[in-house]
Amino acid sequence: MTLSELRNSLPDYAKDLKLNLDSVLSDAGSPGIDGKQIRAIALASAIASRYRPFATAIEAFAAEQLSAEEINGARAASAIMAMNNIYYRATHLIENEEYGQLRAGLRMNVMANSGLDKVTFELASLAVSAINGCGMCMASHERTLRKHEVSAQGVQSALKIGAVVHAVAVTLEQSAA
Repeated sequence: MTLSELRNSLPDYAKDLKLNLDSVLSDAGSPGIDGKQIRAIALASAIASRYRPFATAIEAFAAEQLSAEEINGARAASAIMAMNNIYYRATHLIENEEYGQLRAGLRMNVMANSGLDKVTFELASLAVSAINGCGMCMASHERTLRKHEVSAQGVQSALKIGAVVHAVAVTLEQSAA
């Protein structure tokens, strides 16, 4: 199904999600970031939300402006955050500072050469970290984004895309069940 068909298949109780999806996937609805960033964040978020039909539709939307390398970069952001968010959230929640002193020893080479520019990769990683609930990772990505002069509005836009894409994926999956 296309993104438009999936959007239109949302149940009536999710009318706000239809409106919000249209908004956050537009330049006007996501101030502080550009169209390529919107698409990369949406794709990484859809993958992280784990509803394959929606992720496939978002990937087609992303491909309107992203190269194959950039699409793989969004996939990479979702993949590496799936690992990092679990590890860093756990070491933080255990509340034993000893774990924070230990070397993680997890390979994260993709972060240096993901296929996306640094800022777009960080925006996608922030949104996926929000979906996965890792406060430690969210704080780290937000600090990096601010150092790269991304506005608070740009950071907020990435978070809104992640939130809306996740909510749509959950609702679509539930209504398909």
